[in-house]
Amino acid sequence: MSKIQMKNAIAELDGDEMTRVLWGVIKEKLLTPFVDLKTEYYDLGLKSRDDSNDAITYESAAAIKRLGVGVKCATITSNAARMKEYNLKQLTPSPNGIIRAELDGTVFRKPIIVKNVKPAVKSWTKPFIMGRHAYGDVYKNCEMYVDGPGKAELVFTDANGNETRKTIMEMKGPGILQGIHNLDSSITSFARCCFRYALDEKVDVWFATKDTISKTYDGRFKEIFQNVFDSEFKADFEKAGLTYFYTLIDDAVARVMKSSGGILWACKNYDGDVMSDMVASANGSLSMMTSVLVSPDGKFEYEAAHGTVQRHYYRYLEGEKTSTNPIALIFAWTGALAKRAELDDTPELGDFARKLEKATLDLIEEGVMTGDLKALAEPAPKEILNSWDFIDRIAAKLQ
Repeated sequence: MSKIQMKNAIAELDGDEMTRVLWGVIKEKLLTPFVDLKTEYYDLGLKSRDDSNDAITYESAAAIKRLGVGVKCATITSNAARMKEYNLKQLTPSPNGIIRAELDGTVFRKPIIVKNVKPAVKSWTKPFIMGRHAYGDVYKNCEMYVDGPGKAELVFTDANGNETRKTIMEMKGPGILQGIHNLDSSITSFARCCFRYALDEKVDVWFATKDTISKTYDGRFKEIFQNVFDSEFKADFEKAGLTYFYTLIDDAVARVMKSSGGILWACKNYDGDVMSDMVASANGSLSMMTSVLVSPDGKFEYEAAHGTVQRHYYRYLEGEKTSTNPIALIFAWTGALAKRAELDDTPELGDFARKLEKATLDLIEEGVMTGDLKALAEPAPKEILNSWDFIDRIAAKLQ
């Protein structure tokens, strides 16, 4: 059988632990037998990033901007335990945070729906699209521990040397301090990406912050979103029969739990991190979630929305074939291939991506799945397979 040809390459960003293992299996079993795969490979494993002082992370982001499409495996963000385990020179920052900042992108996450895995929230009949701002806040913070009394201040020095000071707290004893920021330009890009994506997906937009408490910081998000909507998107939304709705984040959570879904829920960086995991888990598994980073100028990075599955990796190192769900990794590849096909006008490649997704979901709907879906499957699954056997069964369907 002749392989499907690609005109241009995809930036391939490899990762860590169990997801790195399955990344190779997916390529071997589901991609290279059918596609003459063209990628520019970047090893974003933790040790590789540490050895290069994160230069490779910036190189991979530049490749996504140059090629237009990237696909990323899950990666470790280091902490003290990881620093010791991997003998790192330093604590490395989040590679996702670096790439998101370099692309000025917004992350959109959407549950992967199958008929026999019911959402934990019974009212959810349509998938939520989670729009997560991908810049700033606690992911690009400055923080410190103070070991005694003193005055904590917020200081801004403008380009002319003029200072503005605000007292944060008169510290009576030891404590912690944190400074966060965001940019009007980044918030504007976030708003535009959300409204454009919603028009493409034909869904309403909800946006929520806590501007009643954070009157300046969150209030600025609310103001920019409304201005962008009114000046650039209101007419198109009205023509499409769509709406934009703002509310407080706690109200949004309450509304979501009673909603039927089918909306784009736009969240600030941390809110989106937490809420997208909640939506994914309630729909069956963190591995049942697509994730795409979209830049304002139309660059795309598809990734797994979950972590590196550390516990399963340690069991794998002991010789066990774990039942780790590979679906988010598979859909990262199909999303990237489909976008490459769209940009390059190669319909055969796009057809293959859709067929691979269908084969994967058909297998689950036949009652064959990995262990993480067992508790939510209705009816009970016929077979629970390890990851390798599950991927082999998908490959058999493609054949």
